[in-house]
Amino acid sequence: MPIYKTITVSQATQVYIWKVIESEAELFKDVVLTKHCQERMLGMKSKMHRRAFLSIRHLLKLANYEDKDLFYNEFGKPHLVDGKHISITHSHNFTAIIVSSDKEVGIDIEKQRDKILRIAHKFTPIQEYSTLANSEAIVRKLTTVWGAKESLYKIYAQPGLSFLNHIDVKDFSLDDERTTAEILYDGKKSDFEVFFFELESFTCVYALKK
Repeated sequence: MPIYKTITVSQATQVYIWKVIESEAELFKDVVLTKHCQERMLGMKSKMHRRAFLSIRHLLKLANYEDKDLFYNEFGKPHLVDGKHISITHSHNFTAIIVSSDKEVGIDIEKQRDKILRIAHKFTPIQEYSTLANSEAIVRKLTTVWGAKESLYKIYAQPGLSFLNHIDVKDFSLDDERTTAEILYDGKKSDFEVFFFELESFTCVYALKK
């Protein structure tokens, strides 16, 4: 069972990361899906998406949940039936969840790719990255910022929230492995703790609402 990493953030909050290397048939073993989720999976054309979907059910199992314990609200935000907070992510062959009993949480995994340089202006003031040593360092930092903003967006889950205009990730060094961030939207301010690390050629970021 390729559980790649588990992180105990606190007694109330855990992160579970899976590296998807099994076949779809292997992943389907010991997984019980609701009728709705069976239909969702059958509608997925990509084999990788189906395998990611199933691996997330194995992560739920590690956190002592089943597929039937997970549901989504009208904005697509996942919830657990017992009221604990959950966030889910997948990118290529990595999937992850974060579960917390006392804080709202978000998580995101992103592959580090040069194409982020082309879209950076849409989510962050790109001129702030001019002092970094080389393009690899810029890609790594931009990927972290994007992951942080994705994590916060997943927590807030409100239409109209802008990555560029409403979410501010405080400056950090890649060696810090943590920073803070805030959302200022509709006259309200929310503060967050942000944690990040790299795994292979990916960046994982998770956020907790203060």
